[in-house]
Amino acid sequence: MTRTYWAAGSAVVLALLFAAAATVTAASDSDGDGSRTPARAPGLYSADAGFARDMAVHHQQAVEMSFIVRDRTKDEPVRGLAYDIANTQANQRGMLLGWLDLWGLPKVVADEPPMSWMGSADQHAGHGTGGHGTSGHDTAGHGASGHDTAGHEMGGAAAKPGALMAGMATKEELAQLGAAEGRDAEVLYLQLMTDHHKGGVAMAQGCATQCKTPAERDLARGMVEAQQSELTLMADMLKQRGAAPRG
Repeated sequence: MTRTYWAAGSAVVLALLFAAAATVTAASDSDGDGSRTPARAPGLYSADAGFARDMAVHHQQAVEMSFIVRDRTKDEPVRGLAYDIANTQANQRGMLLGWLDLWGLPKVVADEPPMSWMGSADQHAGHGTGGHGTSGHDTAGHGASGHDTAGHEMGGAAAKPGALMAGMATKEELAQLGAAEGRDAEVLYLQLMTDHHKGGVAMAQGCATQCKTPAERDLARGMVEAQQSELTLMADMLKQRGAAPRG
């Protein structure tokens, strides 16, 4: 567990260096005469920033669930998968947070509902690169805080009631995982992580389509490929345990 936390902390430092180089390259556009003109950093409500904020939170829960199951079972295949997911997503989370730091953008925006960056272009028409338009927020179905507490859907990715974003587990499900042992913990973890990956894939596909920063789009595409592969693996692991993905 200490090793993974160290990796997560190191990833933030490495991400700042990587993101600096990647963003300098990505933020420059070549004109026809070969000259390069610097582009502005992504706006506060852009898909680039929204994906970085939301996926950092999404990844953090995957890391948490992986730590939990490693303490609840001695099954090496499950423990190995959990370590791989925790290590990979902790490092990716560091990259995302590093980009936000580099862009000078906050990691939390109180008035922005989770996954709202996945909406249509029309929904974001009021979100400029330097300000927040009043017509760009669709608040229908949201409470006074702007957050939907009864489940919401953005870009085809739905969050179940009690979950912050698509695929994320609820507090009750996390408590259930923490109380389970052995095969029960393995099955529940694989089912929860399957849901989690499906939500993560939908979000990453959204960034691959909408994000403007090339390095971030590449990261999102890599997430899609890796998590789809892990979905196949987890389905096989559930079958070996006489279980199946939920829903």
